[in-house]
Amino acid sequence: MALYEDAKLALSLMDLTSLNENDDEQAIASLINSIDPTLGVPAAVCVFPKFIALAKHLLAERRLEHVRVATVTNFADGKQPLKTVLAQTELALDAGADEIDLVLPYQQLIAGDPDTPWQYVNSSKALCKGKAKLKVIIESGVLETEALITQACDVAILAGADFIKTSTGKVPINATLDATKTILNCIKRSEKAVSFKAAGGVKTVAQAGDYLRLTEQIMGSDWLTAEHFRFGASSLLTDIHETITAARK
Repeated sequence: MALYEDAKLALSLMDLTSLNENDDEQAIASLINSIDPTLGVPAAVCVFPKFIALAKHLLAERRLEHVRVATVTNFADGKQPLKTVLAQTELALDAGADEIDLVLPYQQLIAGDPDTPWQYVNSSKALCKGKAKLKVIIESGVLETEALITQACDVAILAGADFIKTSTGKVPINATLDATKTILNCIKRSEKAVSFKAAGGVKTVAQAGDYLRLTEQIMGSDWLTAEHFRFGASSLLTDIHETITAARK
C-alpha cells in the first residue's frame, strides 16, 4: 500500500517532461494524451518554448487547464548569451508559460565566477515576477562537489530563484540523493520560500519514494506538495500508472 501512496503522491508532484531534439507536435500531443485523470494528474508538463501554446491548447481541450506549462531557457548547456536567454524568457512568458526552468551558467561558477550566474537568475527573475515561477537548474551532477552545489544554490537563492532544480537530464549524472540532501539543507538554511525539483534519473516509484522520505526527513511532511517539491520525469509515469493500476485490482 505504501508503494501505491507514493505513486499517487509522485504523480501529483510530477513535471511530465518531453525535451527531445526530435520533438514535434505529435510528440507533444502524445505527452498530453499520456495523462490519465482516472489515475491522477501531474503538476505540470515541461516542453520546449515553441510548444508552449500547443501544450496549453491541448490541455484545455482535455479540461486540464489547471496543469501548469513549464519550459526551459539557456538549455541545455547553460552557455547562451544573457541577451538571448532573456529574449527566450520574454517569448515564453508571452506564449503563456507558467514556469521557466533556467539553466544556470554553471561553467562560470566552476571557473570561479559567481557573478555571471547571479546575473542570469536575477535578470530572469525580474521578467518572471508576478507572471511565472523561476526554477533554476544548477546541474548538480557536473558540479559534483558539495561545496560547488552549495555555492550554486546560494547564488540562485540570493538572486531570486523560486525553485532549485538538480539537472537538465542531459548529462551523465542527474538527480542523486546526495545532491538532493545538500540542496534541501541549503534551502532550509536560507529560510527563504524556495522549492526543489529532482530531475533526471528518477524512473521508478521506489526511487521516487526515497526522495520523498529524504525530503520529509529534512523539510517536514508539509513540504510534500507541488508548491514545494517536483519530479522532472517522463519514464517515471509508466511505473506510476502500472503501480496504481495493480493496486486497484
